[in-house]
Amino acid sequence: MARRESRIAKRIRTQMIRTGETLLVGQSGGCTQVMNASLLGVVEEARRCPAIGMVWGMRGGIEGLLRGDLVDLSSVGIEELLSIARVPAAALGSCRRKIADAEADEIVRSLVARRVRYLAYIGGNDSADTAHRLARAARRLSLDLRAVAVPKTIDNDLPCTDHSPGYGSAARFIASVTADAGMETEAMGAVEPVKVIEVMGRNAGWLACASALGKRSDRDAPQIVWPPEVPFERRRFLRLVKESLDRLGYCLVVVAQTVRDTRGRLVGGRMASERDAFGHPRAEGAAETLCRLVREGLGVRARFDKPGTIQRLSSAHVSPVDFDEARSCGNWAVRFAVEGRSGCMVIMRRRRGSSYGVEYDTVPISRVANRERLLPDAYFDRAVMLPTEAFRRYALPLVGPGLPAHARLRGEPVVDWPSCSAPPGT
Repeated sequence: MARRESRIAKRIRTQMIRTGETLLVGQSGGCTQVMNASLLGVVEEARRCPAIGMVWGMRGGIEGLLRGDLVDLSSVGIEELLSIARVPAAALGSCRRKIADAEADEIVRSLVARRVRYLAYIGGNDSADTAHRLARAARRLSLDLRAVAVPKTIDNDLPCTDHSPGYGSAARFIASVTADAGMETEAMGAVEPVKVIEVMGRNAGWLACASALGKRSDRDAPQIVWPPEVPFERRRFLRLVKESLDRLGYCLVVVAQTVRDTRGRLVGGRMASERDAFGHPRAEGAAETLCRLVREGLGVRARFDKPGTIQRLSSAHVSPVDFDEARSCGNWAVRFAVEGRSGCMVIMRRRRGSSYGVEYDTVPISRVANRERLLPDAYFDRAVMLPTEAFRRYALPLVGPGLPAHARLRGEPVVDWPSCSAPPGT
């Protein structure tokens, strides 16, 4: 089977070489569960397109291109590509590199000289900046390099698109683990009645709100969600926690790692002075800070969980909707590039009607690069610090079916049983 596939792959590669024009694909930024589905979509669509001769991949994003570390994807068998598509993270490797305009000019000249006409760059806000700079350099130099950004981010903060590939799977993970953690918090209420879960999402609360997608009643977690869009107030936080303790005997809080106080300071300020290549602070410690406030302000024990990068890498929580849409975004990026579009990002528009579906289009990258889409006011109720029903209607189709719906044990109390604390012989 492997030998036969090798012959087929060789024949495909020979046929592609005759055409001559090359597509270059890369992956950048934080990884996701479905990032490689977009890679599959790019490669498989390129093979269907007569205009494209070769497909090259950058190892480690734009940094790999700068150091000349490329891999020929033209001869990779379809079975291998399908297997890789199910692997989390970035099969080609990723980076966080901000390029200067002078570097962009040099890159474009080098690519065009090597007959690279199409560029598909899979990434989020910062990666869109890279694709934007390359497309702008190509226009400035009057060279035919068509750069298309393929959206990717668990943060779901890319403007102009209904949602971003990667969000549905990360949201599924957060919703599932919050439901599970809520049951443990309820069970351990007499010992550790408060638990705080810290989630990613940069400056937008899409992931934090996803924690409530499995919530069906007041008893279900979370009891409080604190997204970055809402300034943190210590007194109000402690009051909400106490109300939950008085009402239920426990409280699970979900907090965004970048939540800020009313003066704009990170609540989890540890490492805030460290920044990545695009100037984003490395925020840590929000959940730890909230636990300390609970212990000091209410005198009860509190613990925190911080999934960290696991929330964007759990292959067990891939949303089938998310996988298919990530793959389709890769397909459409190639189609749009071949038909002449450049300096754009693939977007999804939700179809109107009772059944869920999307249509694909593009917007200029200038409307996306270095911009963020925050959580709309209609999706979050600040009075109770929980997402609204409108948010549930928006997000539930993205995470796929089968979120946890935990049952609770019921039974009639046993009567006429003496207390074990009574003295012997009574």
